[in-house]
Amino acid sequence: MDSFHEQLVEDSAFLKAEQRLDTELVDKLILQLNRIYPQILSDKEATKFRNLDVPTSVRLGELLTNLQGKGEEACKEFYRALHLHVEEVYYSLPTRLRLRDALDPLASPHVYRQRHVMNDRGPLFFLGCFGVAVGMAILYYYSEAKVAGGSRALGMAALGLKRKAQEVLVWYTEESLMK
Repeated sequence: MDSFHEQLVEDSAFLKAEQRLDTELVDKLILQLNRIYPQILSDKEATKFRNLDVPTSVRLGELLTNLQGKGEEACKEFYRALHLHVEEVYYSLPTRLRLRDALDPLASPHVYRQRHVMNDRGPLFFLGCFGVAVGMAILYYYSEAKVAGGSRALGMAALGLKRKAQEVLVWYTEESLMK
C-alpha cells in the first residue's frame, strides 16, 4: 500500500480539477486541519489558504503542496478531513478507486465480453423457430400415412434452411415421391 504522501501526490491533479470542491468545502478542510491539528496547519497558514482573493483551485493546490512538504502525518490528516467533509469526492479519488478494486473484486464486477453471440433477437424469435421445428417434426411423423402431400410441404419448407438441412428434406421429399 502506498503511503499517504504518495497517494496525495497522485491525487493532487484530480483534487485541483474537482468541481465539487468549492470555496466553502476547501475552507472547511482548512479549518479542520487548523483547529484539530494546529501543528499541521498554523493560524498564519490557514489565513493564507483561506484568502478569497485567490481562486479556489490555486488555494487548494498550494495547500496540497504545503501538506506534502510537511510529511506523512499531514497527508493522512488531510485524507481524514476530506473523508469527513466531502465523502463522495474522497471515494472517487484515483487512489481510493484503485485500492477498492484491489481489495474487493466483487464490489465492481468485471464485464466479460462473450466470445460468440448466438442470438440477440429475443424470446419470441426462439419460440417462433421452436414452433416451426415442432410443426415440421409433426408433419414428418404423420406425413407417410395420414397427411396427404406432407412430403411436398417438407420440400417447400427446405427452401429457407441451411444447406445440410435442405439436402435432408429434399432427399426425403424425393424418396417419398418415388413410392
